[in-house]
Amino acid sequence: MSSIGQRFSRLASNPKLLVSVLASVASIGLALNYSAPQYPIYNQGGKTFTNGDEWIDLKLIKSIDLTKDTKHLYFELKDKDDVSGLITASLLLTKFVTPKGSNVIRPYTPVSDLEQKGVIEFVVKKYEGGKMSSHIHDLKPNDTLSFKGPIVKWKWEPNQFKQISLIGGGTGITPLYQLVDEITKNPKDNTKIDLFYGSLTEEDILLKKELDAIASKHNQLKIHYFVDKATPTWKGETGYISKEFLSKALPGPSADTKVFVCGPPGLYKAVSGPKVSPSDQGDLTGVLADLGYAKENVFKF
Repeated sequence: MSSIGQRFSRLASNPKLLVSVLASVASIGLALNYSAPQYPIYNQGGKTFTNGDEWIDLKLIKSIDLTKDTKHLYFELKDKDDVSGLITASLLLTKFVTPKGSNVIRPYTPVSDLEQKGVIEFVVKKYEGGKMSSHIHDLKPNDTLSFKGPIVKWKWEPNQFKQISLIGGGTGITPLYQLVDEITKNPKDNTKIDLFYGSLTEEDILLKKELDAIASKHNQLKIHYFVDKATPTWKGETGYISKEFLSKALPGPSADTKVFVCGPPGLYKAVSGPKVSPSDQGDLTGVLADLGYAKENVFKF
């Protein structure tokens, strides 16, 4: 037997001596700062968007026609375990380069749950002459689009107000839907929500299936649909979101309430007055001003 084997045999026959030697070896390892390599048990995932100034190309998975001019688009995030990195309420910038080398940049608000992994979703309406919306509608599966952000428009906190009123039209529903989804999925957020949503026809009501599903499960959400052109079977409101209707349905201005507005220029002009810029809300005019609301009672997306 070799000398090493003989020494090991003596250690094995003397348990107290073996324990002492092993303890000494462990102490030496700690003193030298040796440690076993650490391996992750599973991938917890990260965030694709982290407020960086980097444009990130995302691949289109699929797009679904919602109406004759509106699509629901699904894009892959950087990793299948990633969440988007957005908070409520925030948006992303999109960019593409024209054949002449010009950058076209537009903001869009996702409609997917902010905790959804691997995929981010948008609802985009194609406007006549709209460079970005036309480009997005022309995308095919596996095509990419550049995104950057997020840009926070309004940082929502649970129970920030006792009641909020959401007034929107067309694709202006997207940030309002983000608020609805965030509030109703949190059992500790008791905020009451009134949504006033105007569309051209019943078929043009975007995310209606999703909104109705939320309303059926959460009594804190009440929805008022308006259409300009109603069919005989239409059960909602007909015409514009009027001063008369809002005067009866809104809770009135107070520190416990807030009105959020998003929609086409005509809706802003009639309801709240337009924004001057992304950083300037502009004066409050229109129906809300007539009903006694002040600038601090209203936020324009």
